[in-house]
Amino acid sequence: MALSTAEVREIAAHPEWVSAAQELPLSKKSLISDLATVRKVCGDYSRAVVEVAAARKSTAAKLPGNWIMSSEAAQQATPYLVATARARRLAASAYTSFADVTCSIGTEVAALADAGLRTVGSDIDPARLAMARHNVPAGAFLQADALAPVFDAEVVIADPARRAGGRRIARPEDLLPPLPDLVAAWRGSQMAIKCAPGLDFAEWEGEVALASVDGAVKEACLYSPGLATVREGRPVSKSATVIEVVDKRNPLDLSSARVRQYDDAMSDECEVRSAGRYIVDPDGAVVRAGLVRHFAAEHGFWQLDERIAHLSGDRLPEGMAGFEMIEKVGLKQVRKTLAALDCGSAEILVRGVDVDPDALRKQWKLKGVRQLSVVITRIGKTAVAFICGPRTVGE
Repeated sequence: MALSTAEVREIAAHPEWVSAAQELPLSKKSLISDLATVRKVCGDYSRAVVEVAAARKSTAAKLPGNWIMSSEAAQQATPYLVATARARRLAASAYTSFADVTCSIGTEVAALADAGLRTVGSDIDPARLAMARHNVPAGAFLQADALAPVFDAEVVIADPARRAGGRRIARPEDLLPPLPDLVAAWRGSQMAIKCAPGLDFAEWEGEVALASVDGAVKEACLYSPGLATVREGRPVSKSATVIEVVDKRNPLDLSSARVRQYDDAMSDECEVRSAGRYIVDPDGAVVRAGLVRHFAAEHGFWQLDERIAHLSGDRLPEGMAGFEMIEKVGLKQVRKTLAALDCGSAEILVRGVDVDPDALRKQWKLKGVRQLSVVITRIGKTAVAFICGPRTVGE
């Protein structure tokens, strides 16, 4: 649900409204009663107040808790950890002036400002601009169309809409605004364009950088050639930033998170052989970026099959998750093996095999007490299952 500029203005003037609303259940079942409660204090602004309170609740580990945002804007916004990682990267570049031309509620501008970078934000939506001005009081904002430049900036950041009519957009030229039009409009500036990670970026000439937080892939960012990472004199074309929140008390603080970087200029020398002590399922950003072998080489892992992302190793790096192997069996033997191991619940991971984990759980009818894991993968033409202990993290 969208907010109007008038609603943003009134909520900004009465911060206690949203604070009080955040104490309510804010569920689908409680919506009518929540609105009735808030209406006693906020009158005609009750709908907007509940909207902001619900948006804050849904983004507690993603965005600052005092921001004004609609649920739609919150869902579209870049996680603050990812924006902060990008800002630090840009701060290390040779450029000094930056513009977020689809600034929405201000996430990128806030992160860039925190990194000490001179930044302006613009958006075509006046209500989103009103939210951004409240969220980033020190920021400079103006209303403008992303395809009609009204200021100069050495580096332009953009986040074209990735959905239309409730469906995900599958081609860069169908983004809103279209990727080719954005590039043409800002020709002469370096660009960092945020996109959905599943798009086809084969024709992009710069770096395609995937980012994840706590195992969930959040975005792909297209960096123009002038912003591409250079390793040992070679520009990187694919990279992955893996962010893991370590201090749950400070989920928006990148300095308290564990950040791992991978790129295609790193070594990809790794073997293909039988499983060792642990089975490792690489982070989704690594897989989507096509850096599984680079990831394996960096950590001393090897592949179980050269076409499948599941890896193996004899030790887990600090903070990295894996599964200690107990036994390798065929798919038809899994139920019997789990029963013999007194398994009552199982985490199931699947790559390269057409099976439904939920359907398997029903078939297995687990009745024991142990928690185990089952990694189903393909080696050659054969589907196999690795019965493992529960997910564990390296120390």
